Amino acid sequence: MHTEPQAAAYRPDPALMELAGWLGDQVSPANFPQTAIRFRNDRWARTVGLDHLDDKAWQEHFGRFEPLEGNLPHPLALRYHGHQFRVYNTEIGDGRGFLYAQMRDGEGRLLDLGTKGSGLTPYSRTADGRLTLKGAVREILATEMLEALGVDTSKTFSVIETGEALWRNDEPSPTRSAVLVRLSHGHIRIGTFQRLLALDERDNMEQLADYCLARFPGPPPPDDAPGRDEPAVILMHQVVERLADLAAGWMVAGFVHGVLNTDNMNVTGESFDYGPWRWLPHWDAGFTAAYFDQGGLYAFGRQPEALHWNCGQLAVALRLLADAGPLLAALNRFGGLYMAAVARRWC
Repeated sequence: MHTEPQAAAYRPDPALMELAGWLGDQVSPANFPQTAIRFRNDRWARTVGLDHLDDKAWQEHFGRFEPLEGNLPHPLALRYHGHQFRVYNTEIGDGRGFLYAQMRDGEGRLLDLGTKGSGLTPYSRTADGRLTLKGAVREILATEMLEALGVDTSKTFSVIETGEALWRNDEPSPTRSAVLVRLSHGHIRIGTFQRLLALDERDNMEQLADYCLARFPGPPPPDDAPGRDEPAVILMHQVVERLADLAAGWMVAGFVHGVLNTDNMNVTGESFDYGPWRWLPHWDAGFTAAYFDQGGLYAFGRQPEALHWNCGQLAVALRLLADAGPLLAALNRFGGLYMAAVARRWC
């Protein structure tokens, strides 16, 4: 989503419903004591035909999560696994968010509206399912700046203050609460594929790969790529290309994401899910954003390595559908693609 957004009519397309039986759980949003609009992104709302909503309707849809016409009848908390700081975790999924709606923009691209801080789900574990207002404002700052710098990022669509007092260890408490809605091309993560491998759900992985190729189209693999006609191999090439470009975008921008776990890697290649991110105060390859990253695994200078490693985990998952050789050939393109993307952004 690098181009200037263009106005379009509202065109609902809840395509993920075809996978909903095994990809997510029906959930209910929290019943917040208040809904006060703190940010509405009419610039991007125009692209999906929702800028006409008055403030009352905006609060009903993005604070109370009344279904949009013709869209998902209920929110879906998506299921996935993931490597968190390189330790595999099966007990995760959308813990404080859900997929709320899907629609087409004026160019026919499928876009998602997903939430953060919208309440408890089956994957909340010991957390409260909430988001602080400070965390929501930080996400606005990250997405707006990254977009301005030409980095492919989700868009902060809405922030509504919700009137609760939250307690957090990493900011003065009690602190104010909010619910955030993000606009992105999709919410399918590398961890989504990892979960299907762990459960040996080959048919579902085939269906998911086909969904990604149809809904997030990209260029074909190079002419000499082995297995270039196999769906899993095509997807692997596309994700490697996208994440190599994302790594270059972060590095040139001086951005440190902070938490590059496989469950935070979108197969669309978009940067998203902003927690302890930072901008470099000065060029420092060892600079970390997360106070809990004492080992520097996701330090600024190690971000390309981290995304390459995550692509490797996608290759492992896709072994359920394809031989190792063609997947490794795609993975081995990462370094060259990354360097080319850096050069393109610098020049």
